[in-house]
Amino acid sequence: MLNEAFHRRDGALWCEDVPLDALAEAVGTPVYVYSAGRIAANVARLRAAFDPLGAAIHYSLKANANLTLIGLLHGAGLGMDAVSAGEIYRALNAGVAPERIVFAGVGKTPQELAYALDAGIGWFNVESEAELRTLDTLAGQRNVRPHVALRVNPGVEAQTHRHIATGHFGAKFGLPPTEVADILARRADYPHVDLAGLHVHIGSQLARPDETVEAARTAQALAAPYPDVRTLNIGGGFPVAYVGDEGYPGPQAFAAALAPLLGGWQVKIEPGRSIIADAGALLVSVLYVKTQGGQRFVLTDGSMTELIRPALYDAVHPVVPVGNLSGDVSDAVVAGPVCESADVLNRCAPLPDMRSGDRLAVLGTGAYGMVMASNYNMRVRPPEVLVQGAAWRVIRRRETWDDLLALEREADSK
Repeated sequence: MLNEAFHRRDGALWCEDVPLDALAEAVGTPVYVYSAGRIAANVARLRAAFDPLGAAIHYSLKANANLTLIGLLHGAGLGMDAVSAGEIYRALNAGVAPERIVFAGVGKTPQELAYALDAGIGWFNVESEAELRTLDTLAGQRNVRPHVALRVNPGVEAQTHRHIATGHFGAKFGLPPTEVADILARRADYPHVDLAGLHVHIGSQLARPDETVEAARTAQALAAPYPDVRTLNIGGGFPVAYVGDEGYPGPQAFAAALAPLLGGWQVKIEPGRSIIADAGALLVSVLYVKTQGGQRFVLTDGSMTELIRPALYDAVHPVVPVGNLSGDVSDAVVAGPVCESADVLNRCAPLPDMRSGDRLAVLGTGAYGMVMASNYNMRVRPPEVLVQGAAWRVIRRRETWDDLLALEREADSK
């Protein structure tokens, strides 16, 4: 996953115009590093694909919700897709206008819906009739009429990992077409919402556009009898290439496949991973190297608490040396210090001889990396750094042990 952002100069790994060994020396490891240039390039690629369709891009905050990165994307003209009131709060604090925010999520609480209504959020993607009923009641109490899109579960099995497939009838997400049709026929039952759109999102890391096209057609057929329902949110799911995924289609393939369907529709998309994943890397340091059971183990100070995707999704991220290391390459298990057998960053990383103090970069970790980090084993979450050309800055400091105790100490003091 080396690209114009993460590349080698004289054998060493750089991010844009910053040598990563020097950055790690200054900040310490583990540390997340993001490339502003790569983020901008990914946004430009999405715009080139979907601007001809008139699509409004709403960045999926769950991929990476750092305040500075939200501000960067907002400055590039993107709206935001939130799946919790906390993400809405983050977006508002980053300066995003409430009308540019879409509130999605399968289990919104009444308190979250009330908060979003009071904030003036632009759209609600509703996933059950009970949620619609609650939203209608709360909107009536406030004398507001929010825009609503019903999320259709089209019964489509996307070709992706089972944990990130969301459009089949075994998933918890959305409403089956029969229920959507019934609600549309009874829109008068919900006078306090503007039921003006449909939403489909069938999963992440989609291997081809065919299932997205099928889902869009299902939604359009449901909307056909209602000429005022002409907003179609097709979600995201555009894939990025990790190890072994090099044949995945890009955003242009999805846009081209969808283009014949979308004339006369107001289109929204909600990409996350395709904007931020390959713009980030996790830098870790080697602690120890040992061999047992015929395997070489490279033990690092990075773990599943910083990057849970390998343990959760069997994800395989490229792991490469940061320094200019040469010599024969052989497979190694790159693992962390957490007391779990699942604490492995890569089970088969081709690496040269490694020594204590050497540094490694786990690539493609800009999405679902830091945002899913935890404090398991009383580990502090790492800092985040943004690189822009030859400049870099810390955009979230490393936590401390005192940070982890603060809420309990506060409770004990009362």
